[in-house]
Amino acid sequence: MTRDTRGITDTAADQESPAAGERPQVLFPHAQVVAPDGPAATRWRRHGLIDLRADRYSGLYLAVLLIVIFSLWLPDSFGTATNARAILGGSAITGIVTLGCMLGLISGAFDISIGANMSFAISLVGWLQSSLHMNALLAVVVTLLSGALVGTVNAFVITRMRVEPVIATLGMSSLLTAFAFWVAGGQTIVTGISSTFITFGTAQFFTIPVPVFYLAGVALVLWYLLDHTPFGRYLYAAGASPNAARLAGLPVARLQWIALVMSGLLSSGAGIILTMQLGAAAFGAGDSYMLPAFAGAFLGSTQIKPGRFNVGGTLVALFLLAIGVKGLQLKYPALPWIADLFQGLALIVAVALGVIAGRRRAAQA
Repeated sequence: MTRDTRGITDTAADQESPAAGERPQVLFPHAQVVAPDGPAATRWRRHGLIDLRADRYSGLYLAVLLIVIFSLWLPDSFGTATNARAILGGSAITGIVTLGCMLGLISGAFDISIGANMSFAISLVGWLQSSLHMNALLAVVVTLLSGALVGTVNAFVITRMRVEPVIATLGMSSLLTAFAFWVAGGQTIVTGISSTFITFGTAQFFTIPVPVFYLAGVALVLWYLLDHTPFGRYLYAAGASPNAARLAGLPVARLQWIALVMSGLLSSGAGIILTMQLGAAAFGAGDSYMLPAFAGAFLGSTQIKPGRFNVGGTLVALFLLAIGVKGLQLKYPALPWIADLFQGLALIVAVALGVIAGRRRAAQA
């Protein structure tokens, strides 16, 4: 079958011009309308200006507003360089998991095993060094391969066995929890971890924690893949309308395999970086990252390119959530549930906004 990828692109300029009076043929209507420019954006471009409309950058404006509010409210704790570095360093690990989660969502799969995968990676990389006295670099490679294997198994169950992604990854989460307990004995591993390994998570460059640079590298690679390569266009098309993508000759199952394997790699990578940062393999530490990851991914789909999961929007959402949570935690340190409350509300609001925006675009189409 000849592959026809017209209609997969994000803008109408990539389409062939229809004949006069003829309606353009769009092969992937969902992919086409997820981020319509509209007349307002056209006017911005015509005058050579950057489109800074609130519907695209509301999260960025809100993040700045929260920084101002919390800095005035808590000048001795929030408005400090130390706190800024803490927010950046803590957000970096969450960001890597969130970007992995985003890949699964783009492909149409809800990978809820990301937290358990991260926890298993934490226990595994610590156990390999502590109990087997394995070289730190080799332990990292083995752990990353285990994450890729988890993604591969998820993809096999979802695409070959036709199990719903939520059920498949929920089952995988239980398996990974059991494996992590078996590896670490349900204990945090605090001895036998290489000091060089720890340095790669605690070092700073220009006073910025090194995990921030890991996040920047991952984000840059994914941004290029998703926005500037055929793979990205095909992945968006496959996730938006699998049947239409198959009719166009796209390997939908293979694309989903790649997305889930990458998601597994990033989840295990985040676990490795957290272990480096803590200097210990904290048992079950990755479980708490699942909610922030989904909250960040869905909230990110309302930013920069509203209506689609994208790297830029995900980063904006990530730091917006981190700023809000950190500020509230500093103000109310006796309320340990404040982070879950804020992230849960953000997830509900983000999904609701996405549904409302989708209906509005469908009505305008």
